[in-house]
Amino acid sequence: MMKNRVDYQQELDQFREWLGYDFMSLALAESAEYHYVIKWKYATGNLNDCFKGIVLQSGRGIAGIVFKTGKPMIIENVAQHIDNELLFNYPIVRMEKLKSLVAVPLWNDNRVAGVLLGGFRNEQRVTIEMLHQLDELAHQGIGTLNGKELKLS
Repeated sequence: MMKNRVDYQQELDQFREWLGYDFMSLALAESAEYHYVIKWKYATGNLNDCFKGIVLQSGRGIAGIVFKTGKPMIIENVAQHIDNELLFNYPIVRMEKLKSLVAVPLWNDNRVAGVLLGGFRNEQRVTIEMLHQLDELAHQGIGTLNGKELKLS
């Protein structure tokens, strides 16, 4: 029995085209020896392939924070939000020269399985509407991730 191969790269390219970001990336959680690590697996609009070498712990970097909290993140102006000497904690921001970004959790069967990031290389480009738009896209499901989150009523 052959499984359908999911083309995350193609989906990401389409999202970037539709939404107009300079850069988009998808980070996925991988099981490590005693915990999970988060790796940026796919990108579009990237300056180079350095993103592939980034490995984050839960709670570290943009992806790690969104993964751990399960909450979206918006940074309208990186220079105002992150001190220059702390930028090393945000390797994707530094390597891709992002000045403004949004990141949302990707849910799968009630747990965060990844992070979707959209960014610009100019300041003050992202808006709350863009955050909601990306979050809505993530909840529709991407690839094999079904977008289903546990909702307590």
